Amino acid sequence: MALGADRYASRADTLVFLGCLALSLAAMSLPPAWRDPIASALRQTVLAPFLELQRESELLSTSRSRFAAITAQRDSAALAATFLPELRAENERLRSLLGLGRRLGGGYVPAEVLHQAAPTDPLGLVLSAGRDQGVRSLAAVVSPEGLVGLVSTVDAHTSIVITWANLEFRASAMAADGSVYGIVAPHGTEGPGVWLLELQGVPYRQLVPTGTQIFTSGLGGVFPRGIPLGTVVGVAGETEGWERTYLVRPAVHPSAVTHVMILIGPHDLRAAFTTDSAPAGGGGTP
Repeated sequence: MALGADRYASRADTLVFLGCLALSLAAMSLPPAWRDPIASALRQTVLAPFLELQRESELLSTSRSRFAAITAQRDSAALAATFLPELRAENERLRSLLGLGRRLGGGYVPAEVLHQAAPTDPLGLVLSAGRDQGVRSLAAVVSPEGLVGLVSTVDAHTSIVITWANLEFRASAMAADGSVYGIVAPHGTEGPGVWLLELQGVPYRQLVPTGTQIFTSGLGGVFPRGIPLGTVVGVAGETEGWERTYLVRPAVHPSAVTHVMILIGPHDLRAAFTTDSAPAGGGGTP
C-alpha cells in the first residue's frame, strides 16, 4: 500500500514539473504585450511573499555586514584610545630629551634603550650606542629627569649601563644649595626599598629637610656636577652624635626611560637641569 502511494506521489510530482515546464515555455513564447502584464500580475499575487522574503534576507545580510564593520571600527578606536596616553607620555619624554640636548649644547651621544629594566631585573640597561659613537666606560647616562646610571661595558655599537639600583652604584652628592654633601647609594636589594636611594655620610649636626633636592656634586671626577639624583623623603637612620642617613626618592625610574643621553665630554650641568624649586647649581664650587 505504501509502495503504491509513493508511486502516485512520484507521478504527481513529475506531472507538476512537466506542467510548470510547459507553462514556462508557453510564457516565453508569448509576445511582450501579453507576457509583461502576466508577469506583473504574478509578482503582485503569487510571488509577492517570496519576493518580500528575498528583500528581507538582503536587508538582513546588509545589516549584518554594517554591524561587523561598525564593530571593527569601534574595536580599533578602543585600541587606539588604550595606547594614546602612552604615546602622549612618550612624545613628552622625547620633547624633554630634545630640550635637554639644546641646553647641553654638545658633548653627548643620544641612545635608545634596547632593554628596559624590569622588577625582576632592575640593575642594567642595554643602549644602542657604543665605541664607534664615542662612548667610553664610566660615562654618565642621563635622562631629562636626572641621572640614570653609569656605563660599565662598551662594545662597538652597544653599551651596558648599571643603573642607580645596582648595589655597586655610588655617587658624590650635594643638596641643591650646596650646604650638605654626602654619598648616594641604593637603599635596598628587595622589596619597596629597592626603588629608593639613601644619602649617606651627612654630619649629625646638619639637618636635611624633607623635599630637599639632591644633585651630583662633581667630586671624584666621575659624574659632572649638577645632575639631579632625587628628593629627600625622610630619615633612614642615624648614628648618635656622628652622622645621619636620609632616604631619597630617585629622580628617574629605570623602567620608565626609553631614550637617554650618554655624556662624553666635560660638562657643567648646573644650568642644563632646571627645577621649579631650586637650580641645579645653587652652591659654589667645593
